Amino acid sequence: MTSTFLRALSPFVRIMPEVKAPEREVSFREKAVWTIVILILFLLMSHIPLYGVDKTVGTDYLWALRVILASTRGTLMELGIGPIVTAGLVMQLLSGSKIIDVDFGDSEDRALFTGGQKVLAMFMTAFQAIAYIVGNAYGALTPEASVIVFMQLFIAGIIVILMDELVQKGWGLGSGVSLFIMTNVAGQVMFNALNFIDLEAAAPPGYNPNPNVGTNLPKGIIAALIANTLRWLNIGTDAGDAVGWGWLLVRDGLTPSIFTLIITIVIMLGVIWMETVRVEIPLQYAKYRGMKARYPIKLLYTSNIPVILAQALFANILFFGQIIYTNFNSSGTNPFLNLIGTFEQDPDSARMIATWGLSRYVTPPQGLFSVFGPDAPPDGLLHVAVYAFLMILLCWGFSKIWVDISGIAPRDVSRQLLNSGYIVPGFRRSEKVLERLLERYIPIVASLGGFLVGVLAAAADVMGALASGTGILLMVSIIKQYYEQIAKEQLSAMGGEGVQGLLGII
Repeated sequence: MTSTFLRALSPFVRIMPEVKAPEREVSFREKAVWTIVILILFLLMSHIPLYGVDKTVGTDYLWALRVILASTRGTLMELGIGPIVTAGLVMQLLSGSKIIDVDFGDSEDRALFTGGQKVLAMFMTAFQAIAYIVGNAYGALTPEASVIVFMQLFIAGIIVILMDELVQKGWGLGSGVSLFIMTNVAGQVMFNALNFIDLEAAAPPGYNPNPNVGTNLPKGIIAALIANTLRWLNIGTDAGDAVGWGWLLVRDGLTPSIFTLIITIVIMLGVIWMETVRVEIPLQYAKYRGMKARYPIKLLYTSNIPVILAQALFANILFFGQIIYTNFNSSGTNPFLNLIGTFEQDPDSARMIATWGLSRYVTPPQGLFSVFGPDAPPDGLLHVAVYAFLMILLCWGFSKIWVDISGIAPRDVSRQLLNSGYIVPGFRRSEKVLERLLERYIPIVASLGGFLVGVLAAAADVMGALASGTGILLMVSIIKQYYEQIAKEQLSAMGGEGVQGLLGII
């Protein structure tokens, strides 16, 4: 029986704008075109400034997680994918804790659950937009300006929800959320690697000709390596002397360095390796006994979903922690609210830095040297330990929950395999028999994969990278998924009935 909560959302589901699923087979070329169109719209929205605000005024509440949330301060993508992911997080927690009763084997229940998640994303968009305005994220606004800003954020949020739905319904490739995250992280990586416009103002001790003048090397690490090599070879520049390679190894902590470049490459290789580890179950096509295949149960069975949900939870704690502190506990005298978080203003930016409470320990460490360097806070080691523990625990938990609610549980996979005409050699053609076989692997692999993803994400954030460590993990994982999906689309277009049936479920 459908839960009361979902029934309460059903009227909103009926009036919510909807992208209809295609009633025909959408070609790979058409999917690629729609994906590119959605990507262009996302990039345009990321650069169109909000009317009536000054982004240099107020507080940047999401600075620590903007790359993950695909948001850009002061633009139509201010909220990014935060409302969508938050709605998914809430629905997961409600379903996983059995607060709402959903039969995911029932197509009607599953459709209502998906529609309810979209409606909740709309409510979260409105709620976060109001919280931004009330929390003076853009400074004090007049009532008229507040309404204008709210409408911009709300309409932009609805557009993002529909863009994600359009891609997921089969008109595009992958999902809109993954596409936006990948684009945002890739842009940040390219900027930190190749930025030759911004120049380094710092210099190593004893740097000639003037120790008080910066090296004028590009801040992008690859651009800096090229420029320093040219200086070392006395080729084509009079901008200054070459610096020692050891100084480029670390630079000033937050500036991209050789160390962060190496960490980025290591994270990429680690994710690629984890993506290749899998357990393969032999299959046989029932109609043509000689046609054999394998069903791969990947180590990253739930993909990057656990990390996205964990980061969404952290983002909401930080977001509302800053608003509560700014509006109700700015003096830090309320011991209960202090547990949520206390903050101090960064004098060089609009950022607020968490100094204590839960908000402090869900803030991603900004690289190894900012945690353990000479200017590191005294609780650096505790910060790393608590952040890593929470990240690993949440990724493990979300991975287990996601298996049950996303149609990839043993009961769902067994039904899909049999419906596609596949059987496991040596086993009866029975859904229950096949389900018991899959239960030996899927829950264990999903839990182990979620745990290892949490370990890799925590280690990546602690060590630092050219973008956030978790962002690099997500980017590589999503690119790998797109590569596999494109290959499947092309193979499906060339294959027959059996190939299409198997590709539709793997």
